[in-house]
Amino acid sequence: MAASQTKTEALTLNDRNALIESISTGEKPKEKWRIGSEHEKFTFYKDSFTPVPYEGERGIERLLLGMEGLLGWKRIEDKGKIIGLVDPIEGGAISLEPGGQFELSGAPLENLHQTCREVHRHLAQLREVADPLGIGFLGLGVSPKWHLDEVPVMPKSRYDIMMNYMPKVGSRGLDMMFRSCTIQVNLDFSSEADMVQKMRVGLALQPIATALFANSPFIDGHKNGYQSLRGAIWHDTDKDRTGMLPFAFEEGFGYEQYVDWALDVPMYFITRDHTYYDMTGLTFREYLGGKRKDGMPDTEPTLQDWEDHLTTVFPEVRLKRYIEMRGADGGPWRRICALPALWTGLLYDQSSLDAAWDLVKDWTAEERDALRIAVATHGLKTPFRDTTVLELGKKVVDIARKGLAARARVNGAGFDETQYLAALEETVTLGLTPSDQLLMRYNNEWGGNINRVFEDFAY
Repeated sequence: MAASQTKTEALTLNDRNALIESISTGEKPKEKWRIGSEHEKFTFYKDSFTPVPYEGERGIERLLLGMEGLLGWKRIEDKGKIIGLVDPIEGGAISLEPGGQFELSGAPLENLHQTCREVHRHLAQLREVADPLGIGFLGLGVSPKWHLDEVPVMPKSRYDIMMNYMPKVGSRGLDMMFRSCTIQVNLDFSSEADMVQKMRVGLALQPIATALFANSPFIDGHKNGYQSLRGAIWHDTDKDRTGMLPFAFEEGFGYEQYVDWALDVPMYFITRDHTYYDMTGLTFREYLGGKRKDGMPDTEPTLQDWEDHLTTVFPEVRLKRYIEMRGADGGPWRRICALPALWTGLLYDQSSLDAAWDLVKDWTAEERDALRIAVATHGLKTPFRDTTVLELGKKVVDIARKGLAARARVNGAGFDETQYLAALEETVTLGLTPSDQLLMRYNNEWGGNINRVFEDFAY
């Protein structure tokens, strides 16, 4: 594909190379690597602990309008409804998940000090707008109280398509959409070889991150038997577009193999003139090859269609023009900062990246997948070979600490980025996940009253 081709130009039948190149253009020299954090949180009314609908004087729409007025960011609309905001200068964005989960997609920043200031500033701005509306925010992996039929649906057209499709391909897709929250970090790569090593380390260690951040032991007002129910939900959401990508560990893996996998994932939609068209039932390879659905516009595939498609595949680590780490439950402020600290320390220092690879390089595909499944239930207590996930977690956090120390990014007070690992160091020292600590409170001081989680753990 010529470098001058725009996102809207039509792709042709032999444009598979254009799709590969669209990912490879993410390569950046190390000095230009950035950190992009994302975090979701549940919105609720403080007086009733009920979810916040989109409409109404105290609804999500009013919250977004208030943030628009405060920030001056550009609004994003869907059929005339405000559904998000984007910072036209720095590049951050606010968006809505299907059930009203409020998400900040942070700007690409140089260091973790900036990332954590961004998170702190965002939460302070939210409170300024939300407090007069009586709206609070909760960071957990799964909503602890509300039944699925109680959760409002946000007015985003793509979600209508997903809602219809999800029950056809798994039993937990709607729970994923409406009752889960995550923390993610987006990181850069310098070359195809660098991408491959980071993808492999990220995939292998994603279950360790799930255990370290496990924070979803409740659902429907009761204990659910899991450390990370959010992690378990992904096990039965849509196997065509989720999982551990075993092919990433095969010899010869690179951009081409990832593109070939994504080409064979069923599509959700395309957009034309701000209208979403249902493309479920077609893979992108079929669409690229000329196959069409009744009712879709007379159009050819575009690079924008491909980029939209890549946002609808959900492996544990996702590759676009950057790499997304996707294994962690939502959580409080300290853990919003700890997640990018963990992965930045592991992946942005070559010695730490090599050490992490040495730790996981002989794990089999069967072991990696079994670990992913087991940590959702057992967390840090999960056995692995002759050790436990707790012991592996200690090693992983130590490797990340060394990586952050080697980066030597110091703030104005003279502290480096290792301070943001404090929450994880506490976890591996105590041997207790966030879920463990929530359950102790629920069983003791809360006396089984699930409403206390809103009172004690709201931002």
